[in-house]
Parts: sequence; C-alpha cells; structure tokens
Amino acid sequence: MIHRMDVDRNGLEVLGREECLRLLAEATVGRVALSHRALPMVLPVNFRLDGERILVGTGTGSKLDAAISDAVVAFEVDDIEPAARSGWSVVVTGMARVLDDPAEVARLQDELPDRWAPRGGGNVISISTELMSGRRIPPGAPEPS
Repeated sequence: MIHRMDVDRNGLEVLGREECLRLLAEATVGRVALSHRALPMVLPVNFRLDGERILVGTGTGSKLDAAISDAVVAFEVDDIEPAARSGWSVVVTGMARVLDDPAEVARLQDELPDRWAPRGGGNVISISTELMSGRRIPPGAPEPS
C-alpha cells in the first residue's frame, strides 16, 4: 500500500486530524489567540490534551480567564528546527470555557503541567477542537526558488 502525502499549494505536508492530535498530545506549551477589549491578543500557555479537548490552567481574574469564557479562540502549537529548515504547526479553533465542576477541576489540577506564573492558579479552561489544521515542513525540503 502506497501512502500518498497531501501537500498544500506552498509544498507543505497537510496533516490529518489524528496526526494533529498526536502532536498536540506530545507538546506542553502553546499559544491562545483571543480578542481582549476588541484587540487581538496572543498568550503563551502550558497545556495538556485531554481526549480531544485542550486544558489550560489559569489564575482567577487573569486576562486569559476573563477574556475567553464562552468565547471562540484560536490555539497554536509548533515545533520548529531552523537549522534543519523543518518543523510542524497545528492550529485549533474552538470554544473556550472555564470548567465549573469543582470535582472535575480538582481532578484535572493534578494532571495539568505546572504553571510558570509564580502566583495564581485555580481555574481550568477547556478549549474544544472542532476545527483543526496542521502543516509540516519535512527535513530536507528543497529551498524555495
């Protein structure tokens, strides 16, 4: 059986949903893009993939906590090797919501990566993964002409 790789108009490998989920499961730092006071904002976050949802720990009253409750956000994670001119990127668009079940939040707090912020914590935000796309530049890709 020959595996045919889908390639976009720029020569990048198009990743399927399962590969995107696999890459998300291996990563721990991503970026949430949201609208805050009608302006775009991108925030780096520690995260964990839980099934098909992205979980982010955040502080009560933080910009992230306040801005994304029940909002559509974008989430991006990548791994780039500049010297090898290779890497991948996964972008998710989904609904973000603050989890409000105390038992679920307590269980998930232990499973989330440690926050880098020195203070805060306490809330868990879930981002759904309805829309997902990924691209990969394979090692050894030809130089652009």
